[in-house]
Amino acid sequence: ELTYDKLLLCVGSQPRRLEVPGHELAGIHCLRTIADVDAIRADLAGARRLVVVGGGYIGLEAAACARQLGLEATVLEMADRPMARVVAPEVSAFYVRRHQSEGVQFHCGTAVTGFAGHGRVAAVRCGELEIPADVVIVGVGILPDVTLAAAAGLRCDNGVWVDEQCRTSDPSVYAAGDCTNHPSVRYGRRVRLESVDNAVEQARTAALNICGKPARHEHVPWFWSDQYDVKLQIAGLSEGYDQAVVRGDPESGSFALYYFAGSELLAVDAINSMRDFMTGKRWLAERKRPDPARPTFPDRESVVKGKSVLGRV
Repeated sequence: ELTYDKLLLCVGSQPRRLEVPGHELAGIHCLRTIADVDAIRADLAGARRLVVVGGGYIGLEAAACARQLGLEATVLEMADRPMARVVAPEVSAFYVRRHQSEGVQFHCGTAVTGFAGHGRVAAVRCGELEIPADVVIVGVGILPDVTLAAAAGLRCDNGVWVDEQCRTSDPSVYAAGDCTNHPSVRYGRRVRLESVDNAVEQARTAALNICGKPARHEHVPWFWSDQYDVKLQIAGLSEGYDQAVVRGDPESGSFALYYFAGSELLAVDAINSMRDFMTGKRWLAERKRPDPARPTFPDRESVVKGKSVLGRV
């Protein structure tokens, strides 16, 4: 038994499981821990066909790795397009084309109803459709780990509730990372974020407050994904946008989407474009309102010096 003056919960999350017939078969994996990585690597060594359930970051990154290892890869996604929860259709379409150019097969609008095999997975069933598989990776999201917090009587609702100081409903207990549901100062609503950046920044805020140095978590969130030679960097949260302005040519492999709600810039998706990511991230933090009707961009020198042309994207 350990006593404490202050307690910090950094318990993270657990992958969602598919509780469908056959889910207990060998060869079906989630990807969360180093042990998961080791198990997947061992299975892929003797495999030819990988089926990925879920077309989010985890699923698409796994499919890209499989193709680079020489395996056949098929992605199954319940939504009508990959990454539908986090990016606009233009970005989804770009990634579908990129993956298809590498030989990845997609089945969107498809729900898994079971797994087939004798002791080990041999196929994924989607209604009447049956897709052969030597290995399956399930990447259908995560759930915040609130087991300890709930047992301790802390307020939990889609995560452990914390305030802007990362303090829970018990003033002696703090929480940080994927497990938290926290108020976003920048967006004026409660959010639960799943990213390294958010975990690091919340931990920093919690540590400062625990040490008696008042601080608020008011960081603009950002995310990234590496697939093949494509780096996606996202600054901000695009939920609630009513206009997405494309800057650059998606066919070139380097472009960006700027998301607006009215005249307010909400988020930026930068694909192989560090300039757009860095400028968008700064504009979001400064609450700049570039004109969505004028998708031009300041020259490189002014971006580097932090002297962006206001009123333009």
